[in-house]
Amino acid sequence: MTLTVGHLQAEAGCKARGAITVDLGLTTVDVPLILINGTRPGPRVVLTGGVHGGEFIGTDAAARLGAVLEPGEVRGQVVICPIANPPAVYHGRLGTSPLDGVNINRIFPGDPVGGPTERLAAWLFENVVAGADAYVDLHSGRIDVSLLDYVGYRLTGDDELDAKARAMAHAVGYEHVIFGRDAEDGNSHAAAARQGIPAILIETGQLGDRDTATVRILLDGLYRLLHHLGVLDMPPHVEPAPVTPVPEWVWVAFAESPATGLWYPEFTPGSEVAEGQTIGRIIDPADGAEHKITAPAAGRVVYGMHGLTVVPGAELAAIAVPHT
Repeated sequence: MTLTVGHLQAEAGCKARGAITVDLGLTTVDVPLILINGTRPGPRVVLTGGVHGGEFIGTDAAARLGAVLEPGEVRGQVVICPIANPPAVYHGRLGTSPLDGVNINRIFPGDPVGGPTERLAAWLFENVVAGADAYVDLHSGRIDVSLLDYVGYRLTGDDELDAKARAMAHAVGYEHVIFGRDAEDGNSHAAAARQGIPAILIETGQLGDRDTATVRILLDGLYRLLHHLGVLDMPPHVEPAPVTPVPEWVWVAFAESPATGLWYPEFTPGSEVAEGQTIGRIIDPADGAEHKITAPAAGRVVYGMHGLTVVPGAELAAIAVPHT
């Protein structure tokens, strides 16, 4: 079967690379894609990187994987989009697009007649993600975020779908697997799950890391996942995932900034905090007023804001607890 996205086509046993021009209303962007159409039947797996700017590990790993995968070793089809959000990646370094100030990972599956970022989200879901048997979105701690490496998935209430996503998450082989209790927001993997696609989020690296060793951690996880999905044989250099899955965690709370100012955290990723414990302070640079930030729940801080400047609503810390 021919694998087609836009004007790119890969016949069975072939690989195609190129960029597709996407109309965003006020402007256009070129979205790079790598299509690998295997020689044997199997699932269609879609991987996206570069949903956010300033998150380099996922983009690097996606590009490297697309360069080395060959159709002869693939069962099924692999679609890799290493830079899903070119405006944010090339012209911005944080989570929002310079075109309209919108965080694309809050508005999936988008709107084909909306603003520029809504149109891009809709194009990605209609042309890249649609029809996938499994979807993987690659992220990392951007230049102002520190975090623990983790894999996330969402519960939908569909037991079969949730079981597939859970198995994918554990197949990556990371120490922390964290689930959300519902799929009711605009994150990419949540929106895909609502459309019946088993989907996970992989977070690897922090603070704008682009170190080759960190990229290797993610690549090994992707090889384990593709092996689990039946797409690839396990490469001999990759350690398999633990036979006994790691204990799971569940999100319980997110601390947000109540003010504009300078942020001084008092935790690191992995810190155990008690409910009501002070986890940092925001200082107003004009008058020196202090806003004490406390943990909204007890648990482990998985990621948090490391940047100095914050605005109201900025996410300062995300807390999870072991699932029992």
